[in-house]
Formats: sequence, structure tokens, C-alpha cells
Amino acid sequence: MKSVVLDTSFILTCTRQKIDFFEKIEFLGMKILVPLQVVKELEGVINSKQKLRFREEAKLALDVLEKEKNNFRKIDLKTKNADLGIIKYSKSHPEIIVATLDREIKRRAHVKKMFIRGKKQLDIL
Repeated sequence: MKSVVLDTSFILTCTRQKIDFFEKIEFLGMKILVPLQVVKELEGVINSKQKLRFREEAKLALDVLEKEKNNFRKIDLKTKNADLGIIKYSKSHPEIIVATLDREIKRRAHVKKMFIRGKKQLDIL
């Protein structure tokens, strides 16, 4: 069974666009992996002085993760930086798919990527 590692940008955008990414990914028959570092990034956005909209989106994203906690596995990337950890993880696990909108991760992770096409479609390249 293929696994999909979710990045912060992917989760926030899905939340913003009201995409049920858990349902869509599970429908594709894939396991969902959420790095602990991504959860920490979301918590950091909530506690930051960023725009209220971003804090609300991060709060909603954490609520979605809490509601779906039985439908994914948390992983520790063993680094503080989530993006670098995802890139490193993808190099040591070439069979995974990385779900991200981050340009740098897309460029440096040499695995299949999941992204949002249009308003509600998830695609893999």
C-alpha cells in the first residue's frame, strides 16, 4: 500500500478550499502520514502574530487532524524543519508520495507528488 506524506501547505490549502483530503486519499487506497513537525508548524501559526485568517485556518486544520486521528499515522522526521525533513524522508523512502504545494519540496523531492488541481481535485505526478 502506498503512503502519502502531507506537508503543511497542502493541509492548509485543502482546509481553505474545503477539500476532504482524508476521504480522497483513502479512496485512492493510500495510507496517510503526517509528520510531527507539520503539526508543530500548524501550532506555531496559531500562536504567531500572523494575520487572523492564517491562524483560523491553522486552527481548523488541527481540528481536522484531531477529528481524523485514527485515519493517519504520525511520523517523526527527526529534524526541526518540516520541509527539509520531508525532502530527506522522501530520499530514504522513494516509494512514498509527497503531498505539497511548496515549490522547494517539489523541486528537491524526487518522488511522486500529490497536488491540488483546480478547486477540488487531487492529482499525482
